[in-house]
Amino acid sequence: MIPIILSGGSGTRLWPLSRGQYPKQFLPLVSDKTMLQETLCRLHGLDGLNKPIAVCNEDHRFMVAEQLREINATPTAIILEPVGRNTAPAVALAALAASVDDVLLVLPSDHVIIDVASFQEAVKKANLLATQGFLVTFGIVPTCPETGYGYIKRSSTGCDGAYPVAAFVEKPDVKTANDYVNSGDYYWNSGMFAFKAGTFLQELAKFNPKILEICREAYAAAQVDADFVRVNHDIFAACPSDSIDYAVMEKTDQAMVIPLDAGWSDVGSWSALWEVTEKDALGNAIRGDVMTIDTHNSFIHSENKLVAAIGIHDLVIVETDDAVMIAPKNRVQDVKLMVEQLKRANRPEAEIHRKVYRPWGYYDAIDNGERHKTKRIVVKPGAKLSVQMHHHRAEHWVVVKGTALVSKGDEQILLSENQSTFIPLGVKHCLENPGVIPLEMVEVQSGSYLGEDDIVRFSDQYGRISEI
Repeated sequence: MIPIILSGGSGTRLWPLSRGQYPKQFLPLVSDKTMLQETLCRLHGLDGLNKPIAVCNEDHRFMVAEQLREINATPTAIILEPVGRNTAPAVALAALAASVDDVLLVLPSDHVIIDVASFQEAVKKANLLATQGFLVTFGIVPTCPETGYGYIKRSSTGCDGAYPVAAFVEKPDVKTANDYVNSGDYYWNSGMFAFKAGTFLQELAKFNPKILEICREAYAAAQVDADFVRVNHDIFAACPSDSIDYAVMEKTDQAMVIPLDAGWSDVGSWSALWEVTEKDALGNAIRGDVMTIDTHNSFIHSENKLVAAIGIHDLVIVETDDAVMIAPKNRVQDVKLMVEQLKRANRPEAEIHRKVYRPWGYYDAIDNGERHKTKRIVVKPGAKLSVQMHHHRAEHWVVVKGTALVSKGDEQILLSENQSTFIPLGVKHCLENPGVIPLEMVEVQSGSYLGEDDIVRFSDQYGRISEI
């Protein structure tokens, strides 16, 4: 069995923690591990697991690779989608990377599952059914008449805790959702699946041959770049966008559903995260530097500052280094509207945090002015930034900790703590950490334009010649 980790979501409903360039699957929301890492860690102990295949977009490739490395999970492949085309093409690419008889366990990377033992038992059942040629989905036993999920209706007769699928149904209204829950025949659609790679491709060819045709062509023309499989952009861009449900599962006669009652959540909102987070005696889910008086049933998250809450009830308060979001718990679905407003205003807070992660480390833009910007830069041991130059800015570098190897024009300089250098506008330069501890620097930029797109790359060990 091969875990297929789908990591293409944007998680806009969890803004301001989740951003376009750093969505929720890369965040440690319910433990000290990120949601992507938890997705793989909950498989530990299962027999017969092969190395995972991850499918993600170009922008997130280094975060996926780094987070897998942190938990010692070496992937068979990290497949890069040049454009998002929903789950059916994503899984088709993963199936093409596997052998036809491999069972694929398809898992979104941003779910919470509390009862890992029950989940693993369901996976074992799914594996047996998949080896027999069935396409298995996991139906979540509903705890309430939820209108935000699609539902799966089971057939009346089943065997060993699995049922033929009678129908997939769209998100219902409240009355219909109540009827579904009361009947006992409906489950929430989890978006998790298990099937043989060959079975899935066979059914996809039957019901949506265009998707399979384009995925085959795009994958055949893919380029392998270190840990990454770069799917051909021009071919894949023509692929229809469709989910596994619409493309295959609703049409096949081989679909089976396994009921799963394991404390599942897709963490689709702040209120959903509040529900699965440990709470104090007053119902508050608190993380970070928070103090409260007469505060009840609230979610309060602080990244940097002390948050003091007095006399509040049923609120969500989230503080980050560049934004504070406050909303009643019953209005958290409207967070996506705020993100849309930020995008219309071209606000960077919609896409990036003040701290921006790169394959070599990260930088934190701690101060911005009209003609100056100050960054704290941390470079991992052995890492190297691209050879680059800027048309509109000069840079002053001061080493705070560690050792920096600086290339500046034809000159090479080794700097240690409390030493500095100046990079004039237009000079080709490069920064490298030759040491065994992280390099910490302060960079002061000055010039007429300080945008991140003022970078001309000449060479880069991470393959980023044409991107930021």
